[in-house]
Amino acid sequence: MRVLITGMGGELGTRVANLLEADESVTEILGMDLFPPRRRIVRSEFHRVEPTDRRKAVRLVRDFDPEVILHLGVFEPHSRTSPSEARRGTAASAVSVLGAAAKCPSLQAIVVRSGIEVYGRSRGAPTRPDEAVPVDPTSPFGQSLAHVEQVATEAGDVAGVPVTAVRCAPIVGPSIPSPLGRYLRLPVVAVDPLSELPFSLLHQEDACTALVAAARAGHDGPLNVVGPGAVTASQVVLMGRKVPLPVFGPGWWAASAIAELQGAPLPPHSRELLIRGCTADGSLARAVLGIEPRSTHDVVTQLYRWDSVARPEPSGQVAPR
Repeated sequence: MRVLITGMGGELGTRVANLLEADESVTEILGMDLFPPRRRIVRSEFHRVEPTDRRKAVRLVRDFDPEVILHLGVFEPHSRTSPSEARRGTAASAVSVLGAAAKCPSLQAIVVRSGIEVYGRSRGAPTRPDEAVPVDPTSPFGQSLAHVEQVATEAGDVAGVPVTAVRCAPIVGPSIPSPLGRYLRLPVVAVDPLSELPFSLLHQEDACTALVAAARAGHDGPLNVVGPGAVTASQVVLMGRKVPLPVFGPGWWAASAIAELQGAPLPPHSRELLIRGCTADGSLARAVLGIEPRSTHDVVTQLYRWDSVARPEPSGQVAPR
């Protein structure tokens, strides 16, 4: 099986490549991204490609002629790029790569990383949507994800292959650059105690496991992948022994500005999650993919364990070079 991975340079993409490298049925792996891989890759071939370099991306995809494409080339605002760069890069990567893949004769399946942000949090929206709920994003990141799904669906129709949109809950982990994770680890965390609703999270390792399982399953349609259970922002702050700062209405503008000054900018989809909640029904994904993500509570517990770094005491001796 020949697998093409976009976004291989990110934490998710590199880990997915490692998992596929351990599978002997995967004969060739080609990856592309704006950034180099974050971990060591053994038998994957990597190419550095700007998201807007359509000509190079199309040439690589068609020359490789993948059987399965794992499109992880999604840039979350304030993860490693600015909101405008994230929006442009996500759209450009989807159009060039998936458009080229649609014309590959060996293509058998398309898997794209998406998120439950596509459901949106408009007034009256379901609090725990399943895959049958229409897409109605209410944040820029949700709109970008919905666009990726649309492009993938159109490519799948042209190629006549199944398309799996893996709609992940907000992904948090020990090394993934999550704006939500950075924000929740601030000493003082703004919360809205009057309107906050529960949200679910997904550990980065569980996200990678789900994406690899989706590449093998060949499911046609979206799958919600979420950690069981949910928490509110106030509950998370108490679990982390942080200081909650009650904020209402326009006060979120000032809270967001202060958080950005502390190195933890809060994009609209994260602020929406903290106030309006963000969860989904993940039962279909568990049945189709055979996965059991760790609970949201466990993800939060681990989030605050990552603050502790053991530093060895100086011994007074110089280590040999």
